[in-house]
Amino acid sequence: MSIETVKEPVISQLGSRAMLFEAPGALGLENQQRIWALSTQVEQWPLVAEAVPGMNNLMLTFHQPPQELAPLYDALLNEWQRGDAQALQGRVIELPVYYGGEYGPHICDVAEHTGLSIAEIVRRHAEPLYPIYALGSHPGYCYLGGMDPSIATPRRQTPVMSIPGGAVSIGGVQTGVSASAGPSGWNTIGHTEYLFFDAKASPPVMLRPGDSLRFTVEKVLS
Repeated sequence: MSIETVKEPVISQLGSRAMLFEAPGALGLENQQRIWALSTQVEQWPLVAEAVPGMNNLMLTFHQPPQELAPLYDALLNEWQRGDAQALQGRVIELPVYYGGEYGPHICDVAEHTGLSIAEIVRRHAEPLYPIYALGSHPGYCYLGGMDPSIATPRRQTPVMSIPGGAVSIGGVQTGVSASAGPSGWNTIGHTEYLFFDAKASPPVMLRPGDSLRFTVEKVLS
């Protein structure tokens, strides 16, 4: 998946009781820390019911439809231009991964696209510490930063109708782990047994923004 970036902040309405702020600039930890800081500030505004950080964006929901939008736009822009950043101190979670074989049916496609060997793809994928920028897509799913750009691979032209929970995949410049079974257009290269979401637990989502993931190589299958 490629990440589209904008040169100036973009603010758009999502119905009558929600608004999306899209931050300018490249996806990265510095920009995401500014999103976290913006979220902390605006969630204190009386009209705001919830501030939900995304990847390079922030969604606001309101207790009631705003009567005037222009003052909200100005306030958001002014707060962003302050340039405040918030570093979230979280945990480091290690995820043992089985790479390749039946668990990573698309790792050969990544190798063909990048020109790297499977062993080198595994090494480069498991090397970084991946910060969790945001949660979304489906319960427990983590949007990660920090992947080595040399293993970036475009999303698949034809999505797979169902991949299992725990599937480790690459989509464009990002990597992620499916928290539950479902369709995907990403390239699955491995599998982990970590449980990201448990509806019976409190809280049900096991990870949060500010945590980091480290993939460890359990085994490389042929």
